[in-house]
Amino acid sequence: MDLLGGSADPVAGELICSAKGCRGEARWGLLWNNPRLHTPERRKVWLACDTHREHLEQFLGARSFWKQTVPVTELERA
Repeated sequence: MDLLGGSADPVAGELICSAKGCRGEARWGLLWNNPRLHTPERRKVWLACDTHREHLEQFLGARSFWKQTVPVTELERA
């Protein structure tokens, strides 16, 4: 997958929200990158349900890690 000029890591298994303690069905893929650890084009993926999408985007955004949010249907599956 090529989003923002980078490739997102494929997601595997059940699409469950990445928020701590949440077992909700993920509907969103939050693409992010830690520039201290990853090459500029790399995109890690957190999954989010509708309830936790904004919170997870804000968490990543506060650290300047968040790059883009896409529907899970657009994510590459492993």
